[in-house]
Amino acid sequence: MNLTVIGTGYVGLVSGTCFAEMGNTVTCIDIDTKKIEKLRQGVIPIYEPGLEAMVQRNIQNRTLHFSTNLSHHLDNCDIAFIAVGTPMGEDGSADLQYVLQVAKEIGQHMTTPLIIVDKSTVPVGTADKVKSTIEKELTARNVNIEFHVVSNPEFLKEGDAINDFMKPDRVVIGSDDSNATKKMRSLYAPFFKSNADRLITMDVRSAEMTKYVANAMLATKISFMNEVANICELVGADVNKVRIGIGSDQRIGYSFIYPGSGYGGSCFPKDVKALKKTASDYGYQAQLIGAVEDVNDRQKFVIAEKIIKRFGENLSEKTFSIWGLAFKPGTDDMREAPAIYVVKELSKRGAKILAYDPKAIDEAKHFYLKDVPNVDYRDSKYEVLENSDALVLLTEWKEFRSPDFDEIKKQLNQAIIFDGRNQYNDALMQEKGFEYFQIGKK
Repeated sequence: MNLTVIGTGYVGLVSGTCFAEMGNTVTCIDIDTKKIEKLRQGVIPIYEPGLEAMVQRNIQNRTLHFSTNLSHHLDNCDIAFIAVGTPMGEDGSADLQYVLQVAKEIGQHMTTPLIIVDKSTVPVGTADKVKSTIEKELTARNVNIEFHVVSNPEFLKEGDAINDFMKPDRVVIGSDDSNATKKMRSLYAPFFKSNADRLITMDVRSAEMTKYVANAMLATKISFMNEVANICELVGADVNKVRIGIGSDQRIGYSFIYPGSGYGGSCFPKDVKALKKTASDYGYQAQLIGAVEDVNDRQKFVIAEKIIKRFGENLSEKTFSIWGLAFKPGTDDMREAPAIYVVKELSKRGAKILAYDPKAIDEAKHFYLKDVPNVDYRDSKYEVLENSDALVLLTEWKEFRSPDFDEIKKQLNQAIIFDGRNQYNDALMQEKGFEYFQIGKK
């Protein structure tokens, strides 16, 4: 098929590249001319394992193209995907201005029947708004062209997006037209050689709701376990053992019940707020969803509070080494990352911060921590430890899982570790002579 993907952010670039990998001819559109020029050279703006090589391969195979000219690429297009950003507004709702601007341009330039797919994460009712926007433009042009708006939410995990797209556990298609549904089934058929039942069709509004509910459910598991961890500390229980005890129940499972410093990233915080706002717009107070958000906001300060309790409010003579800045391993994304909150809390009390992350240092330097004083960066996990008073682990990158604890102890002024991801065994840390602080255990 001939596909047009509008927006070359995380979702658009991954989706377009994976569709091209399956033999479709894909053109990714963006208004950023510099970005498009770099993409044409195979230089991608994000870190996602495996994506750069796939982009370069499909450019060479002439299945993947990049352009700033939307009107030119609608003429022979079978399906157009809207994959632009939906940033969070001040009231917590999803800002649809970019989605609706694309819809307007599609209505202004489309010349043949078209399926328009909302791939961006959008609230319930967005497909109706996209449809009415396009209809308005077609009416202004005095033309009658058949089109259908489909909802096809993404379920990509940053750091494993290629695998998620190429081997999806489900694809959700929301459509009110049988022919549009058939076309979408045909597009996704190569991704389901033996698991066609994982392609789920439903009405448009249910598909729009599914994305938000999925992320809110996962966020709920995280916040619930962090709440439990805080209670465990108070009563003298060990949340690591509690997690094993409850996770063995198949109805619960082990996914997303690891205690830590809270969730971050581009999806969970934004989507939880958007779902809560949607409920409010319809006159319903989503108390549980609100609590999930409140617990997470509080959890991001837990490690900083442990450090302050141990060293005192005045940290002007202290240096702390940070392992991990990204909100999760496998990405350079620092949106809502716990590290932001920890670093700011320590810095405003006068502490010096030395930070290391395998991929997110540039993000920290040039955006998320650029105005925070007393923050410096190092090129390796051991170099960052030199003459520090404690190590603070905030992102569970693989290279942090089995470090040389003797080397850590040698580099630090004091053998102290604050573990925001509960990576290490408490008994081993005691055996090695570390003062070890983790989540959910005294």
